[in-house]
Amino acid sequence: MFALLGFAGSTQAATPTTPPTNGTYDRILDAVVARYHLPGIALGVIEHGKVVYIATRGETVAGSGHRITPRTLFKIASNSKAMTTALLGRLVDQGKLHWDDPVTKYLPDFRMYDPWVTKNMRVADLLTHSSGLPEGGGDLMLWPEPNAFTRADIIHGLRYIKPGYSFRSRYEYDNLLYVVAGEVAAAAGGAPYETLMHREVFQPLGLSRCQVGQWSRDAVGDVAEPHARRGDRNVPIDEDGPVIPAITSAPAGGIRCDLDDMLSWARNWLAPTPAQLQWLSAKQRHVLQSPHMLIPVSGQRRDWDDSHIMAYGYGWRMTDVDGTWTVWHTGTLDGMYSELMLLPDQKNGFVFLINGEAESARTVLGEVLLKHFTKPDDARGVAWYADALQRADEQASRRAAAPDTSKATPVAPAALAAWTGRYRDPWLGDLTLCPSGNRVHFAVAKSPRLNGDVMRLGKRDLVHWSKHGMDPDAWLDFHPAQGSQPATLTMAKVDPLGDFSSDYEDLHFTRTGNCP
Repeated sequence: MFALLGFAGSTQAATPTTPPTNGTYDRILDAVVARYHLPGIALGVIEHGKVVYIATRGETVAGSGHRITPRTLFKIASNSKAMTTALLGRLVDQGKLHWDDPVTKYLPDFRMYDPWVTKNMRVADLLTHSSGLPEGGGDLMLWPEPNAFTRADIIHGLRYIKPGYSFRSRYEYDNLLYVVAGEVAAAAGGAPYETLMHREVFQPLGLSRCQVGQWSRDAVGDVAEPHARRGDRNVPIDEDGPVIPAITSAPAGGIRCDLDDMLSWARNWLAPTPAQLQWLSAKQRHVLQSPHMLIPVSGQRRDWDDSHIMAYGYGWRMTDVDGTWTVWHTGTLDGMYSELMLLPDQKNGFVFLINGEAESARTVLGEVLLKHFTKPDDARGVAWYADALQRADEQASRRAAAPDTSKATPVAPAALAAWTGRYRDPWLGDLTLCPSGNRVHFAVAKSPRLNGDVMRLGKRDLVHWSKHGMDPDAWLDFHPAQGSQPATLTMAKVDPLGDFSSDYEDLHFTRTGNCP
């Protein structure tokens, strides 16, 4: 205990909150904030293992006057995955777990759709996005929040999700198996995931502000809220209440940290102290950040970064950029974007946290900061990359244009009478598709935000979600009963470029009865 406490203190002292300003980084940051009208951002840069720059802009809540600080908590989303794998690495170091152990050793009820995959799924296979699950498969059990799905529900539901490709054959990003990995850690470590994360990761590394599980917003204080862009304004969405609840998705994307702690976390990987090497061995560090599954290299990465290879480790992505090896990850949730970038050979890196709609801003800021290290003579700045990205996005939208749903009209109950009723999907659960006044309302029992009115566009029906900002809407395709088999309902994204976590295509509802 004394060793842990002493280590935590030294780690915190090593990360300054007010290092000298840097004109180059200031200009990059301010250009991105101005281009994308960000509500708030915190940025830190590490050079040769030392924090050389910290800056913040904007507010925790737009219009509140509460300024972002290096101690402001942000949702780090999928940057949580590297913390989950570090926890597993700790358990491996302690002899409580082995990467090649079958998942069923720790979770006897674990099942995948294919029994052979169930038998051969190792702990390591949970971490590399190569399980056979379709991209984002089952994410509707995690998001939108809040919902009533538990981790036990996810472990049970996995057996019903049909694979999109063969086991270990390719990379398709998923979140559910990181939730399973958290439960493996809990079983091997003898305590809930949240307890283990505090005990094995946050406390020994001195990450004193990082939060997971239930906590008090006001007791912790200085919490950034997510924002959406509405016209020319940033509007808070899904604001926290006084008590932040424990969430099922925590091992995949539910941790919150501030910039100071994220810089301490990054320095632990770039320039570990002897005490940090005791916390996690050099062997396990190498395992976590080594390539385990190849990822296709996009044309944009080839053009911008001269990249030749990209891969996934355990909770980390990695690729070559202008001849420099990088290890990194991003985090994405509604109204919260982040990136952590490491250049381990030079002990350089950066991390930034944003509390607004910022997919393009993250790409541009990350690219310009990265070029500062990998290609310092690159004359292309924020404006060039932002313009290039905008052109690419516009071309992609033209190739897969979403239909204009503004002319969709509500469907009257009489027009849908043949299809109204109660339905059930084996993993998402019960659905009611029933008259509500002069409309037909769609509602998933365990996910209250998955509700909306049925609309008609041309000859097709769709559900328009009631919650503003819920995207994308979904087509509804009804299939008549076949002999003794009841009628069924399948779904698909109205916008083919919509978020992969809206995995409507994996659903298959069977009609179970009439409306109540």
